Amino acid sequence: MRSRFLLPLLAMLPLAASAELKLPAIIGDNMVLQQKQTNPIWGWDTPGTKVTVKFGAQTKSGEADAKGKWTVKLDPVPASFQPATMSIQGTTSRDLSNILVGEVWLCSGQSNMGFTVGRTRDADVEMLASKYPNIRLISVPQVGTQELQNDFVGKWEAATPETVKEFTSVGFFFGRLLHQMLDVPVGLIDNAWGGSACEAWVRRDVLEKDARFKDLIASWKKEEAAFTPEAFAKQVADHQEKLKAWNQARIAAAKAKQFFTQPAPRAPQNRMTGQHRPGNLYAGCLHPIIGYGIKGAIWYQGESNASRAMEYGYLFPLMIQHWRDEWKSGDFPFYWVQLADYKAELPEPGDSDWAELRESQTKTQNVIKNGGQAVIIDIGEGKDIHPTNKRDVAERLVRWALAKDYGVKIAYRSPEFKAAAFEGNKATVTLDTFGSSLQPFDVQDARGFAVCGEDKKWAWAEAKIVGPDKVEVTSKTVTKPIAVRYAWSDNPVCNLYSKEWLPVTPFRSDTFPMITDPKNPNNAAAQQAAKIEALKKLQAAKQAAAAKAKAGKK
Repeated sequence: MRSRFLLPLLAMLPLAASAELKLPAIIGDNMVLQQKQTNPIWGWDTPGTKVTVKFGAQTKSGEADAKGKWTVKLDPVPASFQPATMSIQGTTSRDLSNILVGEVWLCSGQSNMGFTVGRTRDADVEMLASKYPNIRLISVPQVGTQELQNDFVGKWEAATPETVKEFTSVGFFFGRLLHQMLDVPVGLIDNAWGGSACEAWVRRDVLEKDARFKDLIASWKKEEAAFTPEAFAKQVADHQEKLKAWNQARIAAAKAKQFFTQPAPRAPQNRMTGQHRPGNLYAGCLHPIIGYGIKGAIWYQGESNASRAMEYGYLFPLMIQHWRDEWKSGDFPFYWVQLADYKAELPEPGDSDWAELRESQTKTQNVIKNGGQAVIIDIGEGKDIHPTNKRDVAERLVRWALAKDYGVKIAYRSPEFKAAAFEGNKATVTLDTFGSSLQPFDVQDARGFAVCGEDKKWAWAEAKIVGPDKVEVTSKTVTKPIAVRYAWSDNPVCNLYSKEWLPVTPFRSDTFPMITDPKNPNNAAAQQAAKIEALKKLQAAKQAAAAKAKAGKK
């Protein structure tokens, strides 16, 4: 993973009384301004100071408030490859150079968005070919905190074989496609953190005021109350001892010419400053860039919330609207990647928290404006949560932007479930193909379907395409199906596409209780807790039996 460092104190410096003009990192040399919309420019200076910004034919002025912050808004300008300068005069002056105007996109989420170009398939070729001086990149460091940060350490850079190596691959490939297709400069803001939870990207008080997150906040307050720096310091010290012992064992194995497979002990994580605590990433990573002129955002996250898929169904839309409210620039486009296929291919159909998370992502399209989902159920890797094929991910995302935001006539939406009719032993599924038609991959029949009867026991089914938008599903073991599912597992084997090779979105026709519903007695958490409790009882019984046998010998 890319290394990012930031001293939190630096983020607070612009608020201090100062006799000089200060600018945030997001506003600097080589930046890209969003074309055809107002662009806020801000910074800090001595309270009461008049600050004047000159850009092209524009001259805008503002005054530093009581905390020293000033803001001006530049009028919309068209895209331009001509490098421009910006002059800012306050107590002192700054001249920013090599500024372009084009399309600016925020790239956020967790590790699959943070997955770098240097780790992708054909990375060596991709990096050698990355000579795009009119694509500009800036990365926001990973800072988890409850204190609002106003700045970060970073800078805009042109895309080169050296700079893109540590940059988000999905973001870069997305931006490169826009650059090539639209023939405009592109600015990309890399703001992702591996393993991050959705709630960490939402301002803490927004969650605290929403009754739907009462249990989530209560759980965190309990953990926060129990946390002590001393206890964490002990965990760190213990880890150092374990790491020392591990290194000694590794060296000993090497000297003995033995194969050493033991993984290094994992370092403890301070969850108070990590990427899961509600509000941490809003305050530490998002707040410093809020307001910067962007066209929209792309998002790749969900793995960390899979065990709470039902909650994600209202948390994710809330996060999107929250970001838009904070930006104060309307309902900007927001496109996300649905969870890929991952983990074992199970021999029998059944329930899946990952499938439920995908469903929550799909349903989000119905409750927010200007949003859309790229389905990648066909390009994951069962053994690796980080699939290396990120170009196809970017291409499916860019279809949404091209069609919805740039007026390009192109297929962009994967087929989705519309209806299911049941008659005798047959289920007829109708899909919304959005003007396209269905086709199978590799073999003629459609794979990935399952049906159940009144007993709710799922069985694999045979399926065939019977129309441009219809699939007929039957099973030898279910004589009267009442529900049908497609690609409903962590890692489904499925092969149905549109004629443009966009995979059919995983779906279910039923409304059976979700296993990620906390009120469901058979939910995933309850099942796991029961399993742990059973293991504890088994271990206790074994220990009691051993103690009894030992006492008998005496």
